[in-house]
Parts: sequence; structure tokens; C-alpha cells
Amino acid sequence: MADTVSGGTLQTALANAARLLAADPALAEEQAREILKVVSGNPDALILLGAALRRQGKAIAAHDVLEPVAALHAHSPAAHFELGRVLRDLGENDLAIRALSRAVKLNRKHPQAWRALGDLYTLAGDEAAADNAYARHVEASINDPDLLRAGAALGENKLDIAERILKPFLKSHPTDVTAIRMLAEIASRLGRYEDAEKLLARAIELAPSFAAARHNYASVLYRQNRPGDALVQAELLLKSDARNPGFRALQAATLAQLGEYDRASAAYESLLREFPNQPKGWMSYGHTLKTIGKPREGIAAYRKAIAQMPGLGEAYWSLANLKTFRFTDGEIAAIRNQLERRDLGAEDRLHFEFALAKALEDAGDHAESFAHSEKANALRRASLPYNAEQTHTFVERLKAEFSRALFATRQGVGSQAPDPIFIVGLPRSGSTLVEQILSSHSQVEGTMELHDLAQISRDVAHWARKEGEPSYPEAVETLPPEKFAILGEDYLARTMVHRKLGRPYFIDKMPNNFFHIGLIQLILPNAKIIDARRHPLGCCLSCFKQHFARGQSFTYGLEDVGRYYADYVALMAHYDSVLPGRVHRVIYEKLVAEPESETRRLLEYCGLAFEENCLRFYENDRAVRTASSEQVRRPIFSDALEHWRNYEPWLGPLTTALGPVLTAYPDVPIF
Repeated sequence: MADTVSGGTLQTALANAARLLAADPALAEEQAREILKVVSGNPDALILLGAALRRQGKAIAAHDVLEPVAALHAHSPAAHFELGRVLRDLGENDLAIRALSRAVKLNRKHPQAWRALGDLYTLAGDEAAADNAYARHVEASINDPDLLRAGAALGENKLDIAERILKPFLKSHPTDVTAIRMLAEIASRLGRYEDAEKLLARAIELAPSFAAARHNYASVLYRQNRPGDALVQAELLLKSDARNPGFRALQAATLAQLGEYDRASAAYESLLREFPNQPKGWMSYGHTLKTIGKPREGIAAYRKAIAQMPGLGEAYWSLANLKTFRFTDGEIAAIRNQLERRDLGAEDRLHFEFALAKALEDAGDHAESFAHSEKANALRRASLPYNAEQTHTFVERLKAEFSRALFATRQGVGSQAPDPIFIVGLPRSGSTLVEQILSSHSQVEGTMELHDLAQISRDVAHWARKEGEPSYPEAVETLPPEKFAILGEDYLARTMVHRKLGRPYFIDKMPNNFFHIGLIQLILPNAKIIDARRHPLGCCLSCFKQHFARGQSFTYGLEDVGRYYADYVALMAHYDSVLPGRVHRVIYEKLVAEPESETRRLLEYCGLAFEENCLRFYENDRAVRTASSEQVRRPIFSDALEHWRNYEPWLGPLTTALGPVLTAYPDVPIF
């Protein structure tokens, strides 16, 4: 080696060592040390040595090599890049961001540095900076002039311009994986996740080692509530970079979405032990702790997130959303101070408004509490528009399609499996309490709010479009009889991943499934359906005060939620008429007043023997993901039944929208 290097082939020796880095970092280290014996202090050899040490998990030794190199060679982007990666591995995220920022300042076309910077900004919760870094990564990865222009447009969030460049480019270059990923990024930012998924699947099919595309693919699967598929991709990513904090955070999130809470908790603990400066990581860890019944530890995790990122409104709302939590005077003052900021983003602002509304409600100041709820809801509606007339029209179409005649001609179709128990209704209706009672039975497993039935309805609509048939729900009557059993078995297969205990029955608590009762009857005729219903003013006001992580766009206006409740009652009355006795109704106020008799009625409907554990549901330590997670771990209490009366002066739009549904409750008006 000495003769080779002194003979003028230093660059060849360095290139050989660099090629060894991925396949055999120990040998690359050996080669780098041999070079340094001959060319002492050579910066390229030192950078190679540091990289080889880092790849072997020797981060401290790598840091000791790279820090003086970066200080002595301040204008070397490679030195700052490798130092940044080592600092990331050591959990020094702020210093890592500083080093990587220096690298991209010295070399604007350093794709790996931009990508690493994007990962760190994501962990730090700075989404705007992360988006910019990822866009610059794409831009730096390409040389084609068209793709450079598209990358620049992406970096400036000019999505329409980027899309107009990329689509014709891909017609001429259909296998360009960088262009495919860029187009997928546009689809993802626009919420077109199915389009993004297809594009990214194609990108990793063409280039399986394209880690950036695979990470995007896993994230899109996660956003579409397909955690099993997302976990497969996250674990493939971890095989190539086991310590990558972004990959590990994704793995932990998918485990939580799968209901693997013990594994998710352990994954977050390990990640945050090594990379503690992650406010959104601490917040996600708090969600997991809350779900598994560790509120004290969850509160500590949320407060850790706030300490690291005081402007993280979602962490404050997460505390408020514990329902049994009470803010200190200092925390309320901190919320008010944040709301005074002119530079506070809309997403953080709405979370602070919801949190302050809850804090003021707890303090008994209902007037100001309601004022802040109105501000929070107005902000949310601006980003999540809702059309009540469309919902009403859809309900009318459902009533017309799922007629007594349709069910009469489809008797005997569908999967005969009795496994599912659907709990439907509105959010905040007492459905979590019903679920907790049932899941305390030895034959029933509680899962979570599953999205699979809605996806099956979309699959039917997709099939109808391909066949030239009407859309859902009208397409149902065009399905061949054997298709209903296939769809029922498909639902059972999709939901199997959430069934951990081997019990014969399981609960799907997605409230919006009341739209699909007709479909349930056709594909799973032996499934049980329970309608959890609460006083319209109590239920609707509770929805209005609640910020939902996703969906439920009807809850952000009093008139909208009132009309939605009325449409729900009308649709359920229709099914009571065409399928008499098919749905079992639980009136929340009656369940609170007469828990044993109502529990016995519930179990009898489900064909289950009475068990005392169902009355001691609060002793059940199962994971609960909804906003009622803390409340259902206590015995039934009636204090909140009339809570809506505190807000009665401001509920005019709601009472008007509810109309006769309000005055008839718990009975149903004639529609």
C-alpha cells in the first residue's frame, strides 16, 4: 500500500477504499488507515476513515476523527456531511443540522446532505424546512433541464407548474424514477394518496434500492391506514440503515397503528433514548402511552415535546384531549402567549384554540370557552371544507338503493361468518363505553375504528366505473350474487391483522359505518350492528368541541353537525323499517341510568352469556385509542349528561338544524 500510494496512485487507493464502504466497512477502515500511514493527515482519507467507523456503529470514534477534519477544512462539504451524519447517530440533532446546513451551503447540489437534512427537520417538527430540504434533494439528484425546473417549482411549492413539466416528461421517459417520485410528491401534497402510492410502487419496482422513494411509499401507505403494508416497507428500509431515526419513527408509528402497542412503545423508547431531541417523536410516544393506559407517563412525554417545541399546538391539545387532565395556570398563560404570536401557523393555532377552550371549560368560563371553540372550528373548516347538502343527498340515495325489495331478492348472499360486531353512530355518542363493556367479555375482542368497510365501498365504486355501471351505492344491485361473499371474506381478511387474542368475535367501532349498514347486511348478514345514540345536543356539542385527527369534517360547524345528526337518525329509521330488529340501539343516557339491565340486553342481542366482567369494564386494561380513553377506565358517571346546558345560549344554529329530531329524542320523528 505504501509503495502504491507513494507511486502516485493516491486517488485510485481512495476510490478503492470508498467502494468498500457499503459492502465491507471494516476493510474500508483498514484501507483508509493504510493510506494515512503514507499520507498522514490526508483529509479525504480521514473522511473515509470516519465514514467507515460510523458504518460499523463506532460513532464516537468517527466523531473524534471527523470533528477536527471539518474544523481544519472548513470549506469541505464532504467533511461537514459526514460529521453531520455522525452527530445524527449520536443524537446531537441540532449540531447535525448545523453541520449538514454547512455542507449544502458549500455544495448546493449535494443530494445526500439535503435528504439527511430533511430527515432531521422532520424529526424536529419543522415541516416547512423539511419540505424544502426534500425538494432540494430531488433537485440536486437530477441533471435534466426539465427536471431541474420541476424540482425548483416543487421547492417553491408551485405544484401546478411542476406537474405541467413532469407529465409530458414521463410520457417520453416512462422509467425515470426521479421524475416518478417527484410526481408522487405532488400527488401526496395534494392528498391524492392512491395516485402517489401507484407512482411510488412503480419507482421502487424500477429501482429497489431507491431508499427515498421507498420511505415515501411507506409513508403514503401509513396515511391510507394500511399499517401492515407500511411496516413491511419500514423494515426493509431498516435493513439498509438500521439506526436511521426517520425509518425507526415510521416503524414505531406503524406498529401503533397496527395495535402492537407494546412493540410501538419499546420502539419509541429506544429511538428517543438515542435521539432525544424529537418533539413530535415525544408527542407520538405520548399518544401510545395514553392508549395503553399510562396517562402519567403520557403527560410527561407531551410536556417533554412542549419543552423542546413550545409552539407545538398539537402537544397542548393532546394534553387537553386526555379529558381528565387539567392545565396549570402557567400552562394556560403559555397557551395565551402562543396565540398572541403573529407568526403562528394555522395548524398550531387551531390546536391551541381547542386546548384553551377545554382549559376554560374546566375553569367554568363557558362563554370564553365557547368563543375559543368557535375560533378553532373556523380555522379547521378553512382547511377541511364540508358540504352538508352532499351528505343529505347521499343519505337519500342510500335509502332509495337499500330497499326492502333489494334485501328480499338478495337473501342468502354474503359471507355467513358471525365474527364482526359493528358499533355505529356519531363520535362522542358513548360508543367507546359500549365497546369497553363488550370487549370485557371473554368471547369478544375490541380492536379500533377500522377503515376497511369504507374502503370496500370504494372498491365497489371502482369496479362499477370499470364496468360502466352506476357509482356506489347504486352499483350494489348490479353485483353478481357471488360477489357479496367475496366482499365479506375480503373484509374479514383485511381486519385479521387487528385481531390479536383469538376470540371468536371482534368489534369494529368506526362510527361512520352507519352509512354502510345496507352493505353490511349483504356481505356479512350474520354480523351484529349496534347503534350507540346520545342526546343530540350533548353529542353534537361534544363533537364541536373535539378536534379529530382525521376525517369527521362535519363537526366543525354547529349547523353542519346538527344536519348530519338528523340525516343519521333518518337513515337509521329507514333501516329499522326495511330490516326490523336488525340493529340494536343503545341510548347512552339509559345505559348510564341502568347499566346492568342495558348490558344484559346488549349481550343478549349479541348472543353472548352474561359475564360480571362486563359491568366492571373499567378494570379492562385493553388499549383504547379514542378521545374517551381515560373516561372508560372509570366507573360510569352521570355528571356530564346535562353538560350541554352550560352552552345553551349559543346553540341556536344547532337546535334549528336538528329540528324535530331534537324534540322527539329518544324517539324518532316520522320522516
